[in-house]
Amino acid sequence: MKKFRLLTPGPTTIPEKVLAKFAEPVVHHRTTIFEETFKELQELLSWLFQTKQPVLTLTVTGTGAMEAAVCNIFSAHDEVIVVNAGKFGERWTKIAKAYGLKVHEIMVDRGKALDPSDLEKKLNEFSSTKAVLFQASETSTGALMPVKAITELCAKHKVLSVCDGITAVGIFDLPMDAWGIDVLITGSQKALMLPPGLAFIALSDRAWKATESSTCPKFYLNLTSEKKNQAKQQTSWTPAISLIQGGVVSLGMLKHEGLSSLFEHHEKLASATRNAARALGLELFSAAPSPVLTTVCVPSSFSVDQGKKIQKIMQEKYGVIIMGGQDELQGKILRLSHFGYCDLFDVATGISALELALHELGYPLEFGKGVGAVLKTFS
Repeated sequence: MKKFRLLTPGPTTIPEKVLAKFAEPVVHHRTTIFEETFKELQELLSWLFQTKQPVLTLTVTGTGAMEAAVCNIFSAHDEVIVVNAGKFGERWTKIAKAYGLKVHEIMVDRGKALDPSDLEKKLNEFSSTKAVLFQASETSTGALMPVKAITELCAKHKVLSVCDGITAVGIFDLPMDAWGIDVLITGSQKALMLPPGLAFIALSDRAWKATESSTCPKFYLNLTSEKKNQAKQQTSWTPAISLIQGGVVSLGMLKHEGLSSLFEHHEKLASATRNAARALGLELFSAAPSPVLTTVCVPSSFSVDQGKKIQKIMQEKYGVIIMGGQDELQGKILRLSHFGYCDLFDVATGISALELALHELGYPLEFGKGVGAVLKTFS
């Protein structure tokens, strides 16, 4: 019997306590019982986002919250700058163009972080820019973005900072209010240790002011309507009730751990994974590695097809599910995640499966070197 382990950048493993909560009866969302639960979730979300602003819960995936940010803040022909450092930066561009915005892209080499000076040049060049749209962590490449530097430049040039923190919130420090992030987003299936189906978004006072003049079409994703309803512990539309009930449990677990401990934990998992990769003679892909996941280059002696087989062998033979590269990076990199309900032994197991898969494909290695590096990191 095979046991599957998720070391993917979402969905992630769900704690047993949360799974047990899903087995409880569903309450009706137009009752005081739901309102009490929802209020508890809202308080926990404000703690997680490190903000005094209301954090809105949307029954969508993270991409839905990205679209909500665009259609609620902007109008057609507004100019925005998009930091395109990978697949998800590219998504900002696609959403913005779908609503008729004029997009100025900063193309960042895959695996690298944005150079803040490039953003300053772009802001000087396009003085009518209304906002900068970016990722805190570009999940397709494992690159960490300089969030604080970006928000400081946005404040300096009086433009909005719109941050996709979908694989960032709850993993490393991203204090919304302290850093002046105008829009911050995350999703349920990431660090929050829930199934897919919910996204969370918070807006600063400046961003809420921008919603007043937005003329982009919106109905289901109307944040002004959601803000009004959620202030009364209700939602505009039928919410994912079971996920909200489970969210109180999962976020309660995170709060019990404490933000500083969570961030330290993820840094240690990341260090252990990177050390294991180096011990196996593998090259790290990202020049600015994120604590969210580790991107590893497929051995240079391998073909693209062999690179794809690593992931397949790990899943089908050993039950360890990781992700490979996307688009032009298919068969060239491996993405091993280490966030959410993940610990030392999940990482050690993942590296064990990687060693076995590489060995099967003829890569020369000494069994246990990668796993040993994980254990040494924690010892």
